[in-house]
Amino acid sequence: MTDVLLTHSYHLPYDAKQLRKMQPYTPIGTLYAATALREQGIRVAVFDAMLEEPSIQFQAMLHKHQPKIVVVYEDDFNFLSKMCLTRMREVAWEIAKASREVGAVVIVHGSDATDNPGLFLLNGFDYVLCGEAENVLRELCDSIIRGVPVPQVDGLVSLGDQGQLVRSEQYLAKNPSWTQLSSPARDLIDLDLYRTAWLNTHGYFSTNMVASRGCPFHCNWCAKPISGNRFHLRSANSVAEEMSLLKSAGVEHVWFGDDIFALNHHWVEALAEEVTKRNAAIPFKVQSRADLMSEQTAANLQIAGCTEVWMGVESGAQAILDAMDKGLDLSTVITARERLKQVGIRACFFLQFGYPGETWAELQETIAFVREVRPDDIGISFSYPLPGTVFYERVRAELGLKRNWTDSDDLCIMFHAAYKTDFYRAVREALHAEVDSWSMESITTEVDARVKALWQTVLDLEPVSRESDALTLSETVNSRSKSPFVSIEQLASSWKA
Repeated sequence: MTDVLLTHSYHLPYDAKQLRKMQPYTPIGTLYAATALREQGIRVAVFDAMLEEPSIQFQAMLHKHQPKIVVVYEDDFNFLSKMCLTRMREVAWEIAKASREVGAVVIVHGSDATDNPGLFLLNGFDYVLCGEAENVLRELCDSIIRGVPVPQVDGLVSLGDQGQLVRSEQYLAKNPSWTQLSSPARDLIDLDLYRTAWLNTHGYFSTNMVASRGCPFHCNWCAKPISGNRFHLRSANSVAEEMSLLKSAGVEHVWFGDDIFALNHHWVEALAEEVTKRNAAIPFKVQSRADLMSEQTAANLQIAGCTEVWMGVESGAQAILDAMDKGLDLSTVITARERLKQVGIRACFFLQFGYPGETWAELQETIAFVREVRPDDIGISFSYPLPGTVFYERVRAELGLKRNWTDSDDLCIMFHAAYKTDFYRAVREALHAEVDSWSMESITTEVDARVKALWQTVLDLEPVSRESDALTLSETVNSRSKSPFVSIEQLASSWKA
């Protein structure tokens, strides 16, 4: 028998966009939770729903392990989990129902459950864990297994006798000791399924790891239900050692799932030294900010093995960046792109369409900026109001019954933006097609015609897609949050190498 059966609710075939991309990554947050339980002496198994059918296969795992406790522990390091997709929510509820039918205590942790604990408790879960929950999970599971009263711990939510929500005094648990955990328990899942998927589709095997958790910046659209503005950084030594182990296991590429990589330039320098010492360099990609890409950092990233940096540029209109409290100047993006290019690292932009106050003029600024700077790739999403953000509060009154996307390709506008969803989708498709064409050895007549046709669709849709009741930029700026922006220099002064 197993004490705890850990799982998560993200199933790749339920997300058509991600299935087409076929870039599955392990549920590393779930595996860190497994490590934490093991270190407590708790017997644990993992059902990985990423590539295994979640209903039939989960039933088989329940029968095999007969767990006392089932935990749906979402991967906090995967942006797909942070998006709070309703298809994932439905899978979680199905898991809870099946677990209760066999008499297991059922626990859930994740962004969606943190935002909506009552909803999850009413759909089969006994406890919701909020915040950085590895230590809370250990204490809760240990108490249940030993049959003693559940302790008063931070981040715990349950239902009282009268059906009311019972919350701990400290709503979000904190766990700075996460950086001291052993490596995630990859041995509890079938890595060969991932290896086969990557090799068959891309010809190489990529897996994921993390060097840090959280982000201290204050972009007012960014939801941070787990760590808030806290930031925890593993030692460069431990990260390099894990890279070495993955390299020896045949991993050929790594995606660092950190919210923000290279926050501490001294740490990046130490990572380059530790990786070099072990001959542990593996090609890897990261997510970061343009204003962190100093010449020294770009050079050290290249030494450590970095081949691709995705930067949250969001918009090519400075007024929109300012309205977002992004704390970023577009000139910095241009400089970062050049510095990365000089050391042979691909510079890629995350862009966001539809932020309140963005009109056709600002969208054209973004298009022009992309054409000027010519990133190696772009990723485009639409402004998505999630609870806990200034952005959500600003548009809350405009939201209808639908408040979450179904899957990652839903990309619907759920508030009164300047344009209807179809227009933003047309701009997204046209800009993607144009940027993709830049990497072609030669642009054929057919490709050129397709790109021009897509832009013509944009021009045709623009005048008929406008929303007359959308917020203006002046209204957006006037209603901005007054949360203090912390400069790079101020942050850097408090970081340790």
